[in-house]
Amino acid sequence: MFQDFDPDRPEPTREAVDALKTPTVLEFGANWCPICQAAQPLIKGALADYPAVDHIKVEDGKGKPLGRSFKVKLWPTLVFLRDGQEIARLVRPGNAADIRRAVAAL
Repeated sequence: MFQDFDPDRPEPTREAVDALKTPTVLEFGANWCPICQAAQPLIKGALADYPAVDHIKVEDGKGKPLGRSFKVKLWPTLVFLRDGQEIARLVRPGNAADIRRAVAAL
């Protein structure tokens, strides 16, 4: 599932994220962020091989509690979750191979 960051879409709560049972990639970023925009082809390409992995884009920024709870400092940040628990993290991924390795570990 691919979508733009939507500031009007309610972000999931930390409790809801912790309760996820499916392998999930949380992507923190913003539509206006040029680094996030440049990373989209890498992220989409890497995740295309894993249709069973959910991809949740979270519009991050000042006052956004989910990003703060994951201690996100730079965008894009990818958090890889298995059963709601973080097992890997990539900050500003530079290549699809790193993303694929992290997804394969889910």
